[in-house]
Amino acid sequence: MGGRGRSRTQRKHFRQSRENVWKRTKSEDSANASSGDVIDNRNPSWEPFATQNPSFDEYYKEQGIVSAEEWDTFIECLRNPLPAAFRINSSSQFYKDIQMQLENDFMKSLQAEDTDGTEVEAIKPLPWYPDNLAWQSNFSRNQLRKNQNLERFHNFLKLENEIGNITRQEAVSMVPPLFLDVRPDHYILDMCAAPGSKTFQLLEMIYTLIEPGTLPSGMVIANDLDVQRCNLLIHQTKRMCTANLIVTNHEAQHFPSCHLPKNLGSIKEPGIRQLQFDRVLCDVPCSGDGTLRKAPDIWRKWNSGMGNGLHGLQIQIAMRGLALLKVGGRMVYSTCSMNPVENEAVVAEVLRRCGGTVELVDVSTELPQLARRPGLKTWKVRDKGLWLTSYKDVPKYRQSVATPGMFPSGKSYDLETDHETATEKKCEDSDGKSKNGPELMVDSVAPTSNLEAEVSDLPLERCMRIVPHDQNSGAFFIAVLHKLAPLPASAANQKKPTSSPEKTDSSIATPQDQTNEIKEDINGDDIVLSGEADVQISGTTPDVDSLDTGIDETHMDTDQNKINEQNGKEEIEPSPDVKTDAPTVPAKRKLQMQGRWRGVDPVIFYNDEAVVGRIMEFYGIKESLPFKGHLISRNSDKNHVKRIYYISNSVKEVLELNLLCGQQLKIASVGLKMFERQTSKEGASTPCQFRISSEGLPLILPHITKQLLYASPIDFEHLLKYKSVKLQDFVNPEFAEKATNLLLGCCAVLLSRESSGGTPIAIGCWRGRTNVSVMVNAIDSQELLERVSALRPEEEAVHSNADSSIPEAVGEETMNVSESTPAKLD
Repeated sequence: MGGRGRSRTQRKHFRQSRENVWKRTKSEDSANASSGDVIDNRNPSWEPFATQNPSFDEYYKEQGIVSAEEWDTFIECLRNPLPAAFRINSSSQFYKDIQMQLENDFMKSLQAEDTDGTEVEAIKPLPWYPDNLAWQSNFSRNQLRKNQNLERFHNFLKLENEIGNITRQEAVSMVPPLFLDVRPDHYILDMCAAPGSKTFQLLEMIYTLIEPGTLPSGMVIANDLDVQRCNLLIHQTKRMCTANLIVTNHEAQHFPSCHLPKNLGSIKEPGIRQLQFDRVLCDVPCSGDGTLRKAPDIWRKWNSGMGNGLHGLQIQIAMRGLALLKVGGRMVYSTCSMNPVENEAVVAEVLRRCGGTVELVDVSTELPQLARRPGLKTWKVRDKGLWLTSYKDVPKYRQSVATPGMFPSGKSYDLETDHETATEKKCEDSDGKSKNGPELMVDSVAPTSNLEAEVSDLPLERCMRIVPHDQNSGAFFIAVLHKLAPLPASAANQKKPTSSPEKTDSSIATPQDQTNEIKEDINGDDIVLSGEADVQISGTTPDVDSLDTGIDETHMDTDQNKINEQNGKEEIEPSPDVKTDAPTVPAKRKLQMQGRWRGVDPVIFYNDEAVVGRIMEFYGIKESLPFKGHLISRNSDKNHVKRIYYISNSVKEVLELNLLCGQQLKIASVGLKMFERQTSKEGASTPCQFRISSEGLPLILPHITKQLLYASPIDFEHLLKYKSVKLQDFVNPEFAEKATNLLLGCCAVLLSRESSGGTPIAIGCWRGRTNVSVMVNAIDSQELLERVSALRPEEEAVHSNADSSIPEAVGEETMNVSESTPAKLD
């Protein structure tokens, strides 16, 4: 239900800073020309990727993630582009129409379409996803963009994704939420949520079986460390139009645990005393080699040190998730990596630290049509060109890098002897360079396949591995954990580890180095983050508009020269244990100091009785909608509030707890934008200056009794087509009369229930002095027009064509709709 018009959280920062790994620079072309190389004039800027890496092949052959007989099939699949996949959003009003269009139109019309001249099944539903809501095509994203025969299908995907009716998402990325067993009353934490596709799935799950105009009793907190990725997360989830979501900006491994002291005195206790969750999704940062099919530049960058460098961070995040999980709750740990050091080794270490308080759940009977393989029980660790089968084999000078938890047994040994100096020097002389890239490992030590690796005594076969050639997908790892009892004190109170600078390893991709390795898919698929810093990153100040913080732009430093001078400087965000008056490094912009977090406006419960009373009276809001106490703003000055947000009861309880706990949560976005102040001259003369936003209309519509208009299909279509229609130009005189009798200001126009099959389609409008103007942007108007045309009888269509010369109303009363979006009643 989003749209291009209102999306102030566009990913322009990604486009500006992201390296285009597919394209050679002009300087490279010039250098080639000057050296005498012949440049192909037919395609001077592009060259294919080398989809091979000897270190990759050796590493995974030794680990035995697939059998030797399968290796050629496995590696050939990795070298082919990933098929495009998407998911129909079950929260959309038109999701059944989209299913029918796919089954009855595109499945038949594209059946014979193929880019290689052979017959294939063009699109099909994924058999393991419930209710045929997930689909996969046999065409890559690149083929969809460039093949003229697929243009109509590609345009369909772009339109529906922009509106929010579908989400373009990698197939294996849809799997982890399905194993969480989510119910509408669950409190859910998505620890590393950006870009938001899985968060969207979780929101859909808690909205299952919820009646229109009502809210589930559960909620979702979506967290991400990076501010820019939070922007993308907010942009994705806004299409859901939900009041049950909080977006936070924290290090996942140090996510705050808000809990009240035992004695509150006279303070009124909130509904909850401690922030704990029924379900936790722990989709951690990883090396991302499971996404080679959609990010082939990983081939030249890959080395085994990438996984080793992230192992400790992944354990910290998983342990923090379990600490925040309620007893009896379920956590899913997942990565898009094939490396056992990031997968089974992490799960094994977590189980050892938790003792018997956490169990690994066997879910092999769930989703039976999903092809998966059991987790590994034995693996080796690669470090500095050496294959290590046990921690006792680790040289003393490498013990801070290769830790006991990386090995299957997890045992530590008293290592007093060091390896021979010649062996050390031999390892250090490996420069790790190759023709495929600067970080490929060329090992000087012969393979040690004769060494027997340790075998874990934990039930790691209950983990799941999804390999690409089983169902033509990417690779993924999933483990489902069940919390049986409170964690041991030693496990629950983990501290941030410290390491000596002299023990760092340049061949290992550290989290700090990998933070910038963000692979963005501008089509809306998942983004692969290679790493996440172990300290809070705050080099980029939040874009306050995109984060819905409500900071007035007048407080920003607009002097471009000053901004440019500060480009190299970082701003240190306060950690949960640091007071806000601590000294900080100068930031890129001048920011307000309001609330707990610098640069982010506080969440204020909106309690202006006069304004709230006028809103309730103007729209005739019924008592069936919990209203007072559920409104918030991001501006402490109630006289200049521009937007009012609505929150569910579950979010309200969390916000109240957060306020009593000293605002430990750094909230980037919260609630559903319900009302916006109309600041134009026209709006100032109306009884109520606050109009219903398009996002909030689906929720509030069943609870309002005033400012409603039921239109015939012809008049509804004219409004969408011409944006603004004069009162005397409506086809139905009864509709024109009712519109004339409305108060000036915001109103909702609904397509008659009989015409829309009993489910009303609503759009937000503005009743001016002489016209009715629609607040819907061009893309959403196009989609709604198609739906309305399909509902309208043929004879009315003829009538509408005859009246197609209705002039569009112009003048002061025509509303500016560039930032508006349609509302559809869920």
